[in-house]
Amino acid sequence: MVALKTLRSPRHFVSAPLLSLVTAAALLSACAKPPEKTEDIRPVRAIVLSSSDVAVNAEFSGEVRARVESRLGFRVGGKIVARKVDVGTVVKHGQVLMQLDPQDLQLSQAQAMAGLRAAETNRDLARAELKRYQELRAKNFVSQAVLDTKDSAFKSAQASVDSAQAAYRGQSNQAGYATLVSDADGVVTAVDAEVGQVVTPGTPVVRVAKAGEKEIVIGLPEDKVETLRRISDVQVRLWANPKDVVAGKIREISPVADPATRTYTAKVTIPDTLSEARLGMTAVVQFASKTPTPQIKVPLTALFYEKATTSVWVVEGGAVRLVPVTIGGAAGNELILASGVKAGQTVVTAGVNLLKPGQKVKILGNDVPAPGPAKPVAGAAPTVAAAATGGDKAEAAK
Repeated sequence: MVALKTLRSPRHFVSAPLLSLVTAAALLSACAKPPEKTEDIRPVRAIVLSSSDVAVNAEFSGEVRARVESRLGFRVGGKIVARKVDVGTVVKHGQVLMQLDPQDLQLSQAQAMAGLRAAETNRDLARAELKRYQELRAKNFVSQAVLDTKDSAFKSAQASVDSAQAAYRGQSNQAGYATLVSDADGVVTAVDAEVGQVVTPGTPVVRVAKAGEKEIVIGLPEDKVETLRRISDVQVRLWANPKDVVAGKIREISPVADPATRTYTAKVTIPDTLSEARLGMTAVVQFASKTPTPQIKVPLTALFYEKATTSVWVVEGGAVRLVPVTIGGAAGNELILASGVKAGQTVVTAGVNLLKPGQKVKILGNDVPAPGPAKPVAGAAPTVAAAATGGDKAEAAK
């Protein structure tokens, strides 16, 4: 009876589950791993310093153009009735390019011719009359005053003839201007008017690039104009034949920036030996200059200023170290370091204001892919993860 009462006691039925829960909680707390401490690693950008004696090394793409390009237009206005050339046509000196309707000009020429004939007739009449009065004066039949009047009339008629001749020549020239001819040997690069169009005097209708010296036209950024102007070592090569490199020479740099590109147009002449250079080809112009001694350059973002001291962060063993440097000058958007660092060192170029001495860093762009799961090796001891997994399986089996 005593044993039966003990088994049926409510206190014993409640204590058994509680004891199991407490035991399980103790086992779980014993198996839980302590939280791992994460190390503060800063992502940065960095470069490896190099020493070079090249002060300037810049390349610009340009276009092959003729040194002289004429924009030809009619010297008189009128309606275009004929176009004799197309873009790319090779023309000779005196070759006809376009023609205007000459009808009105020919009428003006005929009018000037008629005026000249009338003036010549009046002159001939005044000359004959002067001759008769000279004979009468010789016989003393007329006074000297009358003879002077006839002489004046003859001179006035001769002046009218001279004026009419000049007018006729001018109208003849105007009629000849109805035909537009090339003023030199070259190539037609553009046609700006078509048949049927009415143009005013001087309006450009055809562009002709004169044969002869060629040049490369490039655009220079405003921050490099003065630097590149002083460089004499200029090399030119064609994109179609990059192996053939010739020396060029800066002939002209525009004093005004292009309103669209905000660059300054520069013209580089090339020798006649580059005979395969044709108009419109793409060319590369390279500017290069060297210094007496090698230099180390860094971008402006690599400098760190603190307490009137200029320094850079040098990466060594995955951590950074602050190194004071001396600035030797500027080279475009970079600075020349005279002392403090040497070639081969890695210097931080972005994120310098977020670092501290000894800071662990991760260089962006040099990420190493994480290794995959390791394959088990025969006879090797099980890894921690494998041991833990095996222990869990054993525990589950129990």
